[in-house]
Amino acid sequence: MSTVFYDRFDRHAHREGVQAQATHYCPGCGHGLANKYLAEAIDALGIQDRTVLVSPVGCSVFLYYYFDVGNTLAPHGRAPAVAVAHKLANPESIVISYQGDGDLASIGLAEIVSTAQLGLPITVVFINNAIYGMTGGQMAPTTLMDQKTMSSPYGRDRYMGEPMRMAELIAGLTGPVYVERVALFDAKQRARARKAILKGLRLQVEKRGFSFIEVLAECPTHLKLTPVEAEQWVREQMVPVFPLGVKKDDARDPWFAPGAPVFDVEKVLAVIGGGNAAVPRYCQGFPTHIATHDIALKLAGAGGDGAQTAAMLIARSGINEGFDATHIPSYGPESRGGTSYADVHVASDEVLSPASPNPHVLLAFNAPSLARFAPTVRAGGTIIYDSSVVADLPVMSGAVTVHGVPLTQIASDLGKPVVKNVVALGALCAATGLFPPDTFLTAIRSALKDKCALIPLNEEAFAWGRRAIGSGDVPGRT
Repeated sequence: MSTVFYDRFDRHAHREGVQAQATHYCPGCGHGLANKYLAEAIDALGIQDRTVLVSPVGCSVFLYYYFDVGNTLAPHGRAPAVAVAHKLANPESIVISYQGDGDLASIGLAEIVSTAQLGLPITVVFINNAIYGMTGGQMAPTTLMDQKTMSSPYGRDRYMGEPMRMAELIAGLTGPVYVERVALFDAKQRARARKAILKGLRLQVEKRGFSFIEVLAECPTHLKLTPVEAEQWVREQMVPVFPLGVKKDDARDPWFAPGAPVFDVEKVLAVIGGGNAAVPRYCQGFPTHIATHDIALKLAGAGGDGAQTAAMLIARSGINEGFDATHIPSYGPESRGGTSYADVHVASDEVLSPASPNPHVLLAFNAPSLARFAPTVRAGGTIIYDSSVVADLPVMSGAVTVHGVPLTQIASDLGKPVVKNVVALGALCAATGLFPPDTFLTAIRSALKDKCALIPLNEEAFAWGRRAIGSGDVPGRT
């Protein structure tokens, strides 16, 4: 086995023996051979330590368990965009986008076309098995006419469109330098596939441009055929629709030499705006009374509740204090109800994962958010909810501290309902001691530097939020 593969595949609880060498692919699946040829090419070119392999959702999703190279898992369809980022951030890296037909030719169609036309030296290995393999066997853009799938039970017809010939589409662009379609159904075709993948990588090493290798691969599981029968099906059914061979081979001189990205502070600030003046710090140290190294928070509510803005202010507060902090928004169709949320992390050194599936702190602006996320708060955590709009509390663990604060009522009594998120930050400050009050206020004032008239109101909202913890007071109703 190529040294580019790990000695053992740490999937499913670190399996031992033969199972430590087993992949997740079905018997007879073409992905195994494509993986092998890719590993051999990386090995032959001596680029293992420079390689970044980008894999998205789909049958390729577990490549990071198998390839001992740099690995990035991309969102569905977005592997080419992620590949571009890697290539420009580290021009000497060898970047490979490894995708299936459902991923690349459907949700990722815009990304692959724009990336190919950009023409950066990136190598795309495109596995075409004419089906959505991992997600249940639905019709893919490459599904053949009359082929039955889970979403075309009577066969693909004209009203569903013709199969997409991706190699021809990419070859028609001016950006790529090399496009070839290969197959795996016999020894001759496998040899051609091995050479094509090697060539696609070599052209990147030589800085000549974008390469696209389409691999016709077998999927015995969804074809409901034996591996041998699946090979015959690819030969007899797929090849007439997807003719094999080189679609484009444009021998260009090496050209890619952008230089390393610039990280000079002054130059970056000139582009993004801002300044490098020191920000005052008020923390005596990391708030270890909540967690030793990394604190997870979740803020949730309906659209307009200000959860995203409050989350951003918390992250900014953490950064101002010299900690690492992240804010990941989750936007959905909840602009008129339901629940959307933001995950925030504040770490003493480095945030390793920005998601907060089990937060230390939950700030819930409405009842659906409280019902959904309260059970996820870890033992010893804190929940703050808007008691103005939440009448009935869901069942919650006795191991968490719960504060009901009339966020909406306080903000309304102050004459500006939209500042309830700042009221919530004041309550968060008092209930958890995450940061000193001045830390939050510094972030709030900075955010409102272009709307200075609003600063006094927000400062008052923050003060009322702090005061409301444990007091039950609201402005005008003390």
